Amino acid sequence: MTSFGDLLGPQPVLLPEISDAEDALLAKADPVQVAADHPAASIAWAHLAEAALERAEAAGEAVNHDVVAAYAFARTGYHRGLDLLRRNGWKGFGPVPWSHEPNQGFLRSVGALAKAARSIGETDEYARCLDLLEDCDPRAAAELGLD
Repeated sequence: MTSFGDLLGPQPVLLPEISDAEDALLAKADPVQVAADHPAASIAWAHLAEAALERAEAAGEAVNHDVVAAYAFARTGYHRGLDLLRRNGWKGFGPVPWSHEPNQGFLRSVGALAKAARSIGETDEYARCLDLLEDCDPRAAAELGLD
């Protein structure tokens, strides 16, 4: 039985660690340099997107450079995460548990993409991101402040 309780569904995908990137971020390395050094690491792109969203919110403007940058960073992290998911057996559906820390870079990128899409009025993309998070792990949206 999978951790999501579906005997007939696919097993949860547990992405491998990208420990060099994760360790650098934990050591407070600049996420720009981590993304440049490890472009396949969704977690670096998620950090960049989340920081841009924080700056945008602090500026108090509905749409600004940081919102658009967050969208681009998040989309990059999302796509790099999709590549890694597919290389690890994901077929475009099935569980990607939030509780498995290496999955969080991808899920955080999707969450940041949802927030940036909502900020620029791209409601279809926002809804797709929420649906993807729900499909991956029903707890992910709440963990990302999207409930």
